Amino acid sequence: MNSETFHKNKKMRIVTLGILTIAMIFMMGCQTNNYNPNFQQDAANADYFHRSMKKLTDVIVHDIISPPVAARDYAYPSIAAYEALVPAYATHRSYAGQLTGLEPAPQPEAGKEYCFPLASIHAFLKTSESFIFDLPQIEDFRRDLYLEIDSIVNMPKDVRERSIEYGEKIAKHILDWSKKDNYAESRSFSKYEVPFDEPGRWKPTPPDFMDGIEPHWNKIRPFVLKKADMFAPKPPTKFDTNKGSQFYKETMEVYDVVKNAKPEYIEIAKFWDCNPFVSTHKGHMMFATKKISPGGHWIGITQLAAKKTNSNMMEAVEAYSLVSIALMDAFISCWDEKYRSALVRPETVINTFIDEEWKPLLQTPPFPEHTSGHSVISAASALTLTKLYGDNFAYTDDVEVEYGLKARSFTSFVQASEEAAVSRLYGGIHYRPAIDYGVEQGKNVGKYIMENVTTRTNEKMSMK
Repeated sequence: MNSETFHKNKKMRIVTLGILTIAMIFMMGCQTNNYNPNFQQDAANADYFHRSMKKLTDVIVHDIISPPVAARDYAYPSIAAYEALVPAYATHRSYAGQLTGLEPAPQPEAGKEYCFPLASIHAFLKTSESFIFDLPQIEDFRRDLYLEIDSIVNMPKDVRERSIEYGEKIAKHILDWSKKDNYAESRSFSKYEVPFDEPGRWKPTPPDFMDGIEPHWNKIRPFVLKKADMFAPKPPTKFDTNKGSQFYKETMEVYDVVKNAKPEYIEIAKFWDCNPFVSTHKGHMMFATKKISPGGHWIGITQLAAKKTNSNMMEAVEAYSLVSIALMDAFISCWDEKYRSALVRPETVINTFIDEEWKPLLQTPPFPEHTSGHSVISAASALTLTKLYGDNFAYTDDVEVEYGLKARSFTSFVQASEEAAVSRLYGGIHYRPAIDYGVEQGKNVGKYIMENVTTRTNEKMSMK
């Protein structure tokens, strides 16, 4: 081969190589832009959010969060998720101006494409990080979930980044709002002072004799209620240990129900126990059993309802946020009464005046008796879910199967809430009035919220 031919062939190879390189770059570019044309629809998979909520519940259980604080931990992240998703749904309206102190959230940039389901999940998880202790669990979950979404949904890179950024903005907006609810300030408020010279007043109970939990919860800003005592219940029966008095009769009812416990009553009591921290003492040994909180149980029921009805992501987030708002305000209302009446628990009265060997079926939680927290929050949650899913919504509650309990079936949310309420009597931790008045209190809270918060643009939620 002569020199001229060699150089000619070399030039041809260079040109060919250049063409191939350009082609490869072009193909790579095409692959980069070869995103899923249905990414918006695929990203709006409600299961991504259900799993995110379940992770928050798992962390709340792990961190041993008290019931009223757990309600707050569910509420703000759920509201953040809703506010980040609502721009994609003309059928729904923002909570801004409806929840106390909540200003309009940052709006998406006009003319730019977003994946609002991703923004919603990100707002939820980022907000959650500020309400829990075990931060790595949320961070690891978020990383793995986003890898899954990237693989399956395959949205354009710029849309992904823009959506994450929007979720960050919503999270910051909600977190800034949350810092004004007096929670941080209440961490330094005084402890409940135990009046040992007043037999009718609440005192710490066995086995741990813990201080009263959240004695100033009525000073936390409600979401919808005008004030903590807006639906103050009837006061408890006057303390009187004389035989024949009404209080003595109510105490003996608790005593007898536990002493002659029927198997069904035992099952119901344990099913609705929902005590985040049950301690067991054996000699010098003590070990704890972690459980879901009462609010966490109703968040789980919300998931069951959303899945059974195949709710889309907007409907699911709407349900979670409304139930968590009801939980928060119900706990504020209930705790306001608990530390106002500060009534002694049945265990203390029975051990002091009737039978020192008697023990309740359930471990008495560390706060006053009246009204029953589970009765209040269950009634409020049941009304909320009934408004969303209907009166005769039959379902099987397997939320606590993972905690070793059998599933139970119900014909409606209200039936479940009534069973949750009476379970406190079966468990030996509440007198009857705390249950009955608590149910009424919870219904009032739930009804008020449904009448004053509108999530749909085409209807006004009102309770009959």
